[in-house]
Order: sequence, then structure tokens, then C-alpha cells
Amino acid sequence: MAHELLVPLLRLSLAALAGALIGLERTYNGRPAGFRTHTLVATASSLLMLFTTFQFELLKDAPAEALRADPTRMAQGIMTGIGFLGAGVIVREGLNVRGLTTAASIWMTAAIGIIIGVGFYTAAGMAEVLALGALSILRRVESLVPTLYFARLTVRFMVQNHMAEEELRRIITPHGIAVSNLSYSLADAGRMYEYGMTIRSRDTNNFMRLADTLRVKDGLHEFSITPTWE
Repeated sequence: MAHELLVPLLRLSLAALAGALIGLERTYNGRPAGFRTHTLVATASSLLMLFTTFQFELLKDAPAEALRADPTRMAQGIMTGIGFLGAGVIVREGLNVRGLTTAASIWMTAAIGIIIGVGFYTAAGMAEVLALGALSILRRVESLVPTLYFARLTVRFMVQNHMAEEELRRIITPHGIAVSNLSYSLADAGRMYEYGMTIRSRDTNNFMRLADTLRVKDGLHEFSITPTWE
């Protein structure tokens, strides 16, 4: 009886602690899924794995052929469910996508809870240290690494007075933006001349400055800047 009480208590407590530590880092950095979310994810994952591990003890009266000791199937089900939760925290804000790291941390938290649920404490401890290191230490490393941001720029002019390509490039490049994959087309039943291109810069603010310049440019009918990821 003591074993049946202590083992679940230990594993659920360790899972809750592991999830709480990762969740605290997310809460500290103002992420939508934080302390409580990660704690519950880890605890729930561990609880479900406990059921799989102790199903023979819990279901003593069930026919033997009805029970299957295959914890990997439960783990697969948990991770599938976590995928929906993780997708819910990913949002697009203007030229940026937020929530990818939080989604990954939820996935990692569930995996740690699963491992604790089956009693693999050493691997869970290692994974916890690595997860916290990736979220905290690697954040500083990531901030030092130069990053290129990409967007798709579409510009339209009336076909009879469209801007030359060279002039358009002279408007774009002074903003610290490089141009590639330039395309040309007619739109709106041949009334519009359209340029399409991929633009890239090390600062997303350059895209906003370009938009301000294009907004007041004479002869330009319409334009759009849409983020892309390459």
C-alpha cells in the first residue's frame, strides 16, 4: 500500500516541479502559456503514464487479454494532444510570428512528464536542465546572432506610367533592404503593371520605413509587404 501511494506521489510531484520551473521562465518573459500551463501539462502527462504503468494493479479484475502494457502508445496519444495545445499559442503579429518557443517548451514539458511518469528520473533531470538552458542561456546567444528577415513586396502602378525597375530599386535599397526574385506582371485586366519581389533586411523596422516611403510616392497605385520565412 505504501508503494502504491509513494510512487505516484513522487512522480507527480517531480513532474509538477519540472513543469513549474519551465513555466516560471515563460511567465517571467511574458509568454501566454506560463507557470500554470506548464505545471498542468507535465503533471497530466505523468498521470497518464502512471495509469499505463500501473494498469495491471489498478484493473485486477479485468480480463488479462484486455490489458496491454505498451506505454509508448499512451505517450504517442499525449504528444498528439499536446500538438493542439502548442498550436494555440502560436500567433502572427505583423511581420513576426510569436509563440514558437513556448509551443516547443510545452512539447518538451509533456515529454519530461512522460519520462517521469515511467520512472526514468535521470533522463528527466537531464532534459530539464537542457530545457532551462535552452530557454535562458541560449536566449542571450540568439540575441547576438545576426538574423535576416524576409518579406514579399508587391507594387502596382497604372500601366501607362509605371515606374522603371532601376528607379524602384533606388527607392528600396537605401532602407537597408536587398531585393531578389523580381517578377513582372499585368493585373486588373491589363490596367495595372505589377512588380513582385522578395526583400530581406536585418531589421524589420526597415520594412516599416520603406512602407512610409512608398505610401507618399507619387504615381504608385498600391503596395503590400507580407512576411515570409525562407
